[in-house]
Amino acid sequence: MADSKTTGILLFTKISSENNLYLKILTENDEIITGICFAGATRKKKNIFQIGYFLNLDIKTKNANYPKNISGELSQPYIYNIFEDKYKLNCLLSIVSLLNLSIIEGQTIRGIYKTTHKIVNLISEKDNWLIDYFLYLLNLLKLIGYEIDFNNNNSFKFLDLSTLQFVNNCSNTAIVFPHDLLNKSKKINYESVDSFFKIFEQILQNHHLNNMNLHIPTNYLKFKKIILEFLSKK
Repeated sequence: MADSKTTGILLFTKISSENNLYLKILTENDEIITGICFAGATRKKKNIFQIGYFLNLDIKTKNANYPKNISGELSQPYIYNIFEDKYKLNCLLSIVSLLNLSIIEGQTIRGIYKTTHKIVNLISEKDNWLIDYFLYLLNLLKLIGYEIDFNNNNSFKFLDLSTLQFVNNCSNTAIVFPHDLLNKSKKINYESVDSFFKIFEQILQNHHLNNMNLHIPTNYLKFKKIILEFLSKK
């Protein structure tokens, strides 16, 4: 039986049989692994295997015909305070749900774990983190193959969602890009945030998720809703 150790963030869990828990994890090696934690749904272990937690993992592989046997313990960053804040919690769940859909098992996306570790740590520690979340979403698009180079195109008003190129003329496929939103010295407003969400969703759905017959995850949409509701009252 082959043994290995790694660190990862837990993306998905499901009770597989009795109290065993099926796990899906993004590891520090930038890849998705799946396996079974035996008795993972018991009272003793279930507080460890929570969606969004970072874990130190022991992985045992019997052979290719058997699922991996996974055990683990909590690792940094410790994110207990995120679960006490509904905005931070829903943001974390949106990130995890996007990762769960955007990366398939066996695929390696260099840098995805490091950038995810960084944003979760920022959300845990900072009070003003929403712009960091938006920058993370743009980085996620870049890592999966859809770079939006807004830094070198801030003189262009529109982004063409078909070609993913910045343009100065409006068209049926172009939308105003909220350059000011990504400037941390500017005030956040409803219109720019709504525009950003629309841009991200259309790029992710039309250029990526459609290829796998998937749809924008519910937890992302829930976070979008509570943020827009909050901004609409300001």
